[in-house]
Amino acid sequence: MNELKLESLIELATILAKQNDYQETLRLVTEKASGLLNAKTTLIMMINPRTRETVKTLYKDIEESENESYKIVHTYLCGWTISHNTGFLTENIREDSRFNRELFEDINLQSVMCVPFTVEGVIIGTLLLLNKYKGYVFTKSDFLFLEKFTAIVSPYLRDVQKIQQYFTAPLPLETLQKKYEVHGLLGKSKKFIQLLQTIESAARCDVRVLLDGQSGTGKELIAKAIHQYSSRNNQKFVAVDCGAIPANLIESELFGHVKGAFTGANFSRKGLLEEANGGTFFMDEINNLPMELQAKLLRFLQENEIRPIGSNETIKVDVRIIAASSVSLKQLVEEKKFREDLFYRLYVYPIPVPSLNERIDDIPLLANYFLKKCSLQQKKNIEMFHEEILDFLKNHSWVGNIRELENFVERLVTLAPLEMQVIDASILPADFQEEWQEVEAISPKYDTSNSLEKNILDYEIKLIKKVLEECNWNQSKAARQLNISETTIRYKMNKLGISRTEK
Repeated sequence: MNELKLESLIELATILAKQNDYQETLRLVTEKASGLLNAKTTLIMMINPRTRETVKTLYKDIEESENESYKIVHTYLCGWTISHNTGFLTENIREDSRFNRELFEDINLQSVMCVPFTVEGVIIGTLLLLNKYKGYVFTKSDFLFLEKFTAIVSPYLRDVQKIQQYFTAPLPLETLQKKYEVHGLLGKSKKFIQLLQTIESAARCDVRVLLDGQSGTGKELIAKAIHQYSSRNNQKFVAVDCGAIPANLIESELFGHVKGAFTGANFSRKGLLEEANGGTFFMDEINNLPMELQAKLLRFLQENEIRPIGSNETIKVDVRIIAASSVSLKQLVEEKKFREDLFYRLYVYPIPVPSLNERIDDIPLLANYFLKKCSLQQKKNIEMFHEEILDFLKNHSWVGNIRELENFVERLVTLAPLEMQVIDASILPADFQEEWQEVEAISPKYDTSNSLEKNILDYEIKLIKKVLEECNWNQSKAARQLNISETTIRYKMNKLGISRTEK
């Protein structure tokens, strides 16, 4: 390190020690890094060290900060550094096999280096530098200096984060839950609370979101909630189910058409993307989008322009895309059934949505919510479920997730006599009676004051735990090995307090 750079670092450290403004601190760091290393573009991306969500981004180059294609590439490169827990230097990123080179085809990008800000082994952000002035490339010496630079700066960034509580000012838990209850998002389980916190963060940043979860888990409700609390909430929310529209019609639905574009096109029609201009466009089951349409959607995401069928003119469209899939898009990419370049365009802010079977503690809350809703709709005075029914619901395997639970509760309300106030087993539908009888048969009344019964109970707990561990906590496999049904093992796990200890 030459003397000039050393003096600059000492000067910066002195200034940062007196600084308590977060935005100004980031600006000073960005300016200094850019100046000392002659970078054309410099970007700081700060993350929540607990969830690794992006909470603040600052550019030195304003022009690039407004370019959607550059923003996606920058997010990808910073994400690479965070996920690999290491910095990188490349003289020509277009030829570097470590990265998805297709992302850089239409971007003037060559020499790049990125280093994480780390405090006590925890990454709190990244510093990304792109392209040197006059066509020079970053050198190993530049990279070593950047590592020293971030090592010195990181503690100051951490301290000013604490001062302004930029990361750690989430809504109180009860407030967060009430905020989203009005959107039909209810729960208290650990996985659900984590989901709410992620939704809250996603609403604050105007980037693409990819919801990954089974059918019936409430992905459209989540998309609507993100829109409602985003900066676009005064504009339209438009949704489309890519699996519900015939392949020969979906292009027209998305991009529109002009009169005479094809047989039956007797008038011009706006596409859904144009309808959503300024707002949010939710693409459910995007995994069903035909390959030829994937290419056209990719072009739209790159250019923010659409061309209706039969038209020679392009239309500028500004929408936030929230996509959802009930199957793994990563798996579809590996199977060559989904374009990799489109996947990375969509995979900016991924949100995994847990299944209902991962949220067992939320089932009574959801069931009672649907009970009140359906009772009101059917003008009945049902007040609650019998406790044994709630236990039954918690032990049932909800393949169709929340949608299946809601439909089931609606059936119960429909079957209930007008005078019934408490739902009990007497009105369970015929297709659930066999499962109910099985649960009843295995519902023991343990007297743990009796040493023999206590020993039997202890043995049963140890045996079930042992088999579950051997089966990597796969309940179906464990049930087969124990020669019992999956319903039985779920019931016993719930009643005996058997759960997987998170490490």
